[in-house]
Amino acid sequence: MSEQSSPVRVVSARRRPHVVIVGGGMAGLMCIRALRKADVDVTLVDRHTYNAFQPLLYQVATAGLNPGDVTYFLRAARMSQRNISFRQGELVGIDSDAQTLAFKDGGSMSYDFLVLSTGATTNYFGTKGAEENTFAIYTRAQALALRDRIFTNLEHAAASTSGEELCIAVVGAGPTGVEMAGALAELRNDAMASIYPELDPRRTHIVLIEMAGKVLGPFDVKLQEYAAKALRERGVELRLNTSVAEVRPDGVEFGDGSFLKAGAVVWATGVTIPKLVAGWGLPQGRGGRITVDENLRVIGHKNIFAAGDLALTPDPLPQLGTPAQQEGKHIGKQISAQIIGRPLTAFTYHDKGTMATIGRRAAVCDIKVLGKSVRYTGSLAWLTWMLLHIVLLLGNRNRLATFVNLFTKYLAPSRRTNPIVGDVPVFEHGQAIREEEQKKQA
Repeated sequence: MSEQSSPVRVVSARRRPHVVIVGGGMAGLMCIRALRKADVDVTLVDRHTYNAFQPLLYQVATAGLNPGDVTYFLRAARMSQRNISFRQGELVGIDSDAQTLAFKDGGSMSYDFLVLSTGATTNYFGTKGAEENTFAIYTRAQALALRDRIFTNLEHAAASTSGEELCIAVVGAGPTGVEMAGALAELRNDAMASIYPELDPRRTHIVLIEMAGKVLGPFDVKLQEYAAKALRERGVELRLNTSVAEVRPDGVEFGDGSFLKAGAVVWATGVTIPKLVAGWGLPQGRGGRITVDENLRVIGHKNIFAAGDLALTPDPLPQLGTPAQQEGKHIGKQISAQIIGRPLTAFTYHDKGTMATIGRRAAVCDIKVLGKSVRYTGSLAWLTWMLLHIVLLLGNRNRLATFVNLFTKYLAPSRRTNPIVGDVPVFEHGQAIREEEQKKQA
């Protein structure tokens, strides 16, 4: 039979189930890994093209790490897993009947399974002026903005002759606030004398503000006491049992009416679910979190899952990295099981403990071993914290760069530490003189 008269054989390819994961944080990336060998096509959707390792963003903000050290290009995940693709976009609507997604840019996408892991954002608790006049450290851009403000204030103070005192206020004494305050104190104590000889470190104040009467509220009392003592030893002023009534461009007004002048205010307390989640048409519970069942499926939806800060489980879990990782991995396994006809299994959280660092050779650890808490502080806790955070980073280049930078910062002589900074606006000396004259006239 000639080639021209040969019948055409039509082969129809079977379409694999399409799993869409919205959110490239810890939960989303762990879900992707769990689907590595599954017979599915995975699309990761995120409004950013990178994953930022949030536990170390405060190091970027205090010039200890490069932003590239703690960020991971999401498209790079395809280099080790060929069944995934990436789509940059912001989810604005879900049609669960048609199984389609709508994006802010006008695009759409269909799905067979949907995993929502977009995380949370900063909660300002309705505090007047907080959103406009504070610096959060939830994204890479926010960390860089804070870093630039800190060094802008230092350069301006160095150019001025007024000798005016500087203050950086940190609101919230949870792990993020404690770590930020400790890093700022070490920047002042270790680097300022050499790098800014014009400034007196004793006139630069770090103030940690907390509405409760203790720092590190979720931790054991002894660990709280150790952290408070370590902060005070580093020259951090603790203002406990102090509420914030308003944040102004030039400082903080407290609940009792007193005022603290500050060149920068860091907001390190509270998270909330973004308002756009309400437009997805899914059930929400306390704090706006999407309610899920024991299998991490969204209530009333068989093929939609939620994980991480966004998900409200029957037994609510803390909005931390460890639950997010475990939930993402569990959902990946659940989807793999459904595809081959296996039943779902309930999610069980394994508490591995918590930790926080105050600074060089000072940290607190509460590790769970065989269901029991093992608590320790000091150098060993600090080494545990540093090594664990390096391991949790994505990408070997990031791990190596972070190790080198942290090793240099904490173990090398402090006088040789070179802060990692960006551009700051030039402060004209004439402007400084005019401002000082205006203050005297006022």
